[in-house]
Amino acid sequence: MDDRPNRTDTNLLGIYLNDHLAGSTLGVDRARMLADAESERDPELAHAVRPVAEEIAEDRASLLQIMQSLDVPVRRYKIVAGRLAERAGRLKANGRLVRRSPLTPMLELELLRLGVEGKAAGWRTLRRLYDADTRLDPAQLDKLLERAHRQLDTLEQLRVRQIAETFLQTDDRTTAPQESRS
Repeated sequence: MDDRPNRTDTNLLGIYLNDHLAGSTLGVDRARMLADAESERDPELAHAVRPVAEEIAEDRASLLQIMQSLDVPVRRYKIVAGRLAERAGRLKANGRLVRRSPLTPMLELELLRLGVEGKAAGWRTLRRLYDADTRLDPAQLDKLLERAHRQLDTLEQLRVRQIAETFLQTDDRTTAPQESRS
């Protein structure tokens, strides 16, 4: 029998985890949107993002399970706020009014990477709380953290690849860049 007490502040932890749930909702929606939007324009990117999107959805489900094991209620309004934030993010100026900008996948990859960084920080926080709360499963948290690191590696590789796709001019899009004269 484990003699450790459950010494976490459930109220603050509930706020924290519900904020992460809102972020994970946004992340799931953004990752799926990127995979779907790029399926015709850049099938290679879509194919690479789709498994990450599925894992992000699985991570969200894991967060819900952890919240349940900690007796943290889900605050539905935060989930709605996450979905609204995701949709509002689609309205950002991207240099194009009617069609999808070549800049959009780059920004989406960076946003996803930031979200996964935040998720990893959340897993690390819960892992640190294990000594104070017997309801947390360190093995599960370690696996979630390892997966977040793999996701970060994948997203960074895709982001670096996207730099050339987004910013380097080709003969198809424009002429070669002008050399500056001193």
